[in-house]
Amino acid sequence: MSLRDAQGNATSTSQPAALAASEQALWRMMSFYGTPADDLDAAIAADPDWLLPRTMKAGFLVSLTEPSLAGEAAALLEAAAPLAKHGTLRERYHFLAVRQAAGGDWLGASAAWGAILDAHPRDALALQWALLFDFYRGDAIALRQRVARVLPAWTADDALRPYVLGHHAFGLEESLRFNEAEAVGREALAASPRVPWAIHAVAHVMEMQGRHEEGARWMNEWRPHWGEGNGFAGHLGWHEALFALESLEHARALAVFDAYLRAEANEITLQRVDAASLLWRLQLQGADVGDRWQRLLAGWPLDASVAGSSVFNDVHALFALIGAGELGRADAWVRTSLTSAAYGGGVWNSQVSRDLAIPLMRGLLDFAHGRCDAAGEAIFPLPAIAARLGGSHAQRDVIDQTLLAIAARGGMKQAGRALLDERRLTKARTPLTEWWSRALAT
Repeated sequence: MSLRDAQGNATSTSQPAALAASEQALWRMMSFYGTPADDLDAAIAADPDWLLPRTMKAGFLVSLTEPSLAGEAAALLEAAAPLAKHGTLRERYHFLAVRQAAGGDWLGASAAWGAILDAHPRDALALQWALLFDFYRGDAIALRQRVARVLPAWTADDALRPYVLGHHAFGLEESLRFNEAEAVGREALAASPRVPWAIHAVAHVMEMQGRHEEGARWMNEWRPHWGEGNGFAGHLGWHEALFALESLEHARALAVFDAYLRAEANEITLQRVDAASLLWRLQLQGADVGDRWQRLLAGWPLDASVAGSSVFNDVHALFALIGAGELGRADAWVRTSLTSAAYGGGVWNSQVSRDLAIPLMRGLLDFAHGRCDAAGEAIFPLPAIAARLGGSHAQRDVIDQTLLAIAARGGMKQAGRALLDERRLTKARTPLTEWWSRALAT
């Protein structure tokens, strides 16, 4: 007899060991404590005919936006395809959604997971993946609405509810509903301290509101639950470093970088993206980052085989090339990335490449070559549509900070001062805001 999972969703397995292993893998995906691969391999071994574990493993690999894992994900999907006829309708929709995501149709995959949630509001796997690809598409409305629509179905005694609340907090924050976001994040952590996404959501609120000193204390307070043994530690370390940057404490930011984002600790592109983002911001402020750019690039394979699948990732690779002074490689990378995104990156990234990445990356090259006014003309119109690049408000703030540097070093100071006036609405008194004010005054 087929079993139901802990949230009451029907499955097509009759093997308790397979179900238990898949549920442990789901918890790891939501909590970032360990990786789910071994659990999913155990689920596959316990029930080789069950569609979901192979789909879950492929989906996990795809969700990392790591080009080097694409082949393994494709092989898993190929092996899973004959099993689809034995799966439940919900499981078959998961298979369809992962296959769409693997093919670059991020919007279609999100819609498929949304259809699952309409019928199964307690499907945590559909929620997890839908929210990740909403995030990769910069869709703040979807980030908020998805959880809001299913939250009433999640009872207080459900072990996964704190993780659902953590996602809800982040969606509220990205929708600029800061007070609600912080309250929900704290509620999640009151239920369980082992919810790094809730720690993350509250950190985002504090970053957006310029509460840099409080944010630094927040990260330190919760460090026992994120600092070691958690796959989210690198990104949360990045947040801790942002609070140091807002205080102009470059030495502290670099110490955090070395603890959580150093090149030798990075295994996938998402980690390298955070490292590049932090070093770029430090360099914009005139900090000496030593040989960290060179060490980061040494472990980051950048060629046509890894370009185009995520324009967000490709832009950050360009930061690294420019930061390291590799301007010839940077020129070549822009051509490779934009060509790959246009012809092989899937529907979503090809559209973002055309509308956003082309002017952004060419503007960054102009900036690197000292053509600040040309860079400003290319990039200043982009913040209005920058959400489509993906990531969070905090991550995309690197564009605004780059524009402030372009304005300070070129002839577009009035445009820079206008951008800084907007920044003052939430970060009026931070040392970094005042530093930019002085840079734009000369």
